[in-house]
Amino acid sequence: MNEAIPPQFTDTSCRSHLEDHMTPHRLAKTLAATYPVDRPIVYVCIGTDRSTGDSLGPLTGSLLEKRRLPFCELYGTLKDPVHALNLADTAEKIRMEYDNAFVVAIDACLGQYRNIGYIEVGEGPIFPGAGVQKQLPPIGDVHITGIVNAGGFMEHAMLQNTRLYLVNEMASKITDAIHYSNILLRKRLAKIHTPHTGEQWSQLHPQ
Repeated sequence: MNEAIPPQFTDTSCRSHLEDHMTPHRLAKTLAATYPVDRPIVYVCIGTDRSTGDSLGPLTGSLLEKRRLPFCELYGTLKDPVHALNLADTAEKIRMEYDNAFVVAIDACLGQYRNIGYIEVGEGPIFPGAGVQKQLPPIGDVHITGIVNAGGFMEHAMLQNTRLYLVNEMASKITDAIHYSNILLRKRLAKIHTPHTGEQWSQLHPQ
């Protein structure tokens, strides 16, 4: 592990740097601990491919889509992004289609220069657009955010001038973390599996 970029923990979050090879496993463990076993899990990947820095969400969504994970309902890809113009409609669609969905919201964010490259899993919603002075509805029971650039000055320009390499690496790490958390969830379900829970989960997550 690189001692120059140690993980950061609070009671409700875990933050780990993309250059730390343990990051996907560390984030997966934190994420899996939040998953309920009696609610559908929906991932909402927020952002647009029209801005390099803001493409973290839809790029992650497209990578996740290729994994075809079980118990993984997904909104927001490069082809069909979830962004400022359709976020509220997407949230309403999820509310209508799923019974008490557990939402994991994924988005890019700006932060302090020394924290660029950190990925955070934390409890509670995110407020998309806050870093660029947009007021959008909060979303998520849990959030995954990646600090793609420095904030505090010319935020739109900072997002536009974020390196694609950084965003792509972060999206890959987040995708791996979600994949590993999915494996941990399935192991937990196997331990408590009964015909009833199997039927219940097939109804929550129709394939």
